[in-house]
Amino acid sequence: MGIYEELQARGLIAQVTDEDEIRELINNGKATFYIGFDPTADSLHVGHFMALCLMKRLQDAGNKPIALIGGGTGYIGDPSGRTDMRSMMTPEMIQHNCDCFKRQMSKFIDFSEGKALMVNNADWLLDLNYIDMLREIGPHFSVNRMLAAECYKQRMEKGLTFLEFNYMIMQSFDFYMLYQNYGCNMQFGGDDQWANMLGGTELIRRKLGKNACAMTITLLLNSEGKKMGKTQNGAVWLDPEKTSPYDFYQYWRNVGDTDVLKCIRMLTFLPLEEIEKMDSWEGAQLNTAKEILAYELTKLVHGEEEAEKAQESAKALFSQGAAAQMPTAEITADNLDDGCIDILTLLLKSGLVPSKSEARRAVQQGGISVDGKKVTDIQEVFASDAFAGEGMILKKGKKHFRKVVLK
Repeated sequence: MGIYEELQARGLIAQVTDEDEIRELINNGKATFYIGFDPTADSLHVGHFMALCLMKRLQDAGNKPIALIGGGTGYIGDPSGRTDMRSMMTPEMIQHNCDCFKRQMSKFIDFSEGKALMVNNADWLLDLNYIDMLREIGPHFSVNRMLAAECYKQRMEKGLTFLEFNYMIMQSFDFYMLYQNYGCNMQFGGDDQWANMLGGTELIRRKLGKNACAMTITLLLNSEGKKMGKTQNGAVWLDPEKTSPYDFYQYWRNVGDTDVLKCIRMLTFLPLEEIEKMDSWEGAQLNTAKEILAYELTKLVHGEEEAEKAQESAKALFSQGAAAQMPTAEITADNLDDGCIDILTLLLKSGLVPSKSEARRAVQQGGISVDGKKVTDIQEVFASDAFAGEGMILKKGKKHFRKVVLK
């Protein structure tokens, strides 16, 4: 089985242009391909996971990845999947986010000795002359066809700015520049990017002739993958300072029964033969599958040692009611009022909730316990001696825990 066939078997390929040529390039390690990442935050999140894993799979098969950082398109923002305009970022914010992305991507992709490239589209987009751009690129895009694209349709009712309308042209121009300057002959992206990607393929062929080697492929469920990064408590980041290895492990440990095998197939590097044996698993076996998924992905992002700690901590938590490696939050005497702290402030300071209003709602709905005892009174307070010993264990719902210590 070639790498193309493996991608199909893992459910990663949705649509392609020029399938025979794509299969030939990928299976023989001749593809130089790119995937774009807009620097909208200072950390990648689990919604980027599918793209990062795909880049690693293809590089391991001898192909060359280009990670395109949208330092230029970040000034505009992709309207795909959005109902409103993305907030503008300053140049300093964009550059900081780009630097953070590079550090995180290096855990997945080998950038040594030219095996992969990281390119910033600000290098060509920020210096463009508007008139030259209109004359050189504009004639190759039909406004009627652009407005028919799904990524624009969903914004028309809310109002699509001319700024965002340019995003397809900018992304298409990216592929053109990467083809010209780096020999990039293939682009990958989510199914919500299909129209933008076709625009790039067509631009190259119109500018350089129909025989120009420019190919497009989309990933199944990448739009759903973007949603993976969001939970009720916010985003699940790859940065351990934002999402601890334990919380990262717990996120994957708690995926739904219907999703766990799909995630194992798409996101882990376990052999397909091993995964196929799990297809018949049900009941308690699915919990084992979730542990496998959580361990493998935590190891990939945070390393084997942290994955081991997170797994041991999770098992200890559910078997003994305590966990030495549980995420810990510290409060100080300054957080106390006359030597006490109320439950709403405690939940907020622990990081289990983003606001006191959410803390109040969680208590009122019966979702909070302290050291195994449910708390239903939003006025309940705890004296400093409640944190004696190893600290206090807070639980929100069935999945989220914090050990709180007083310093």
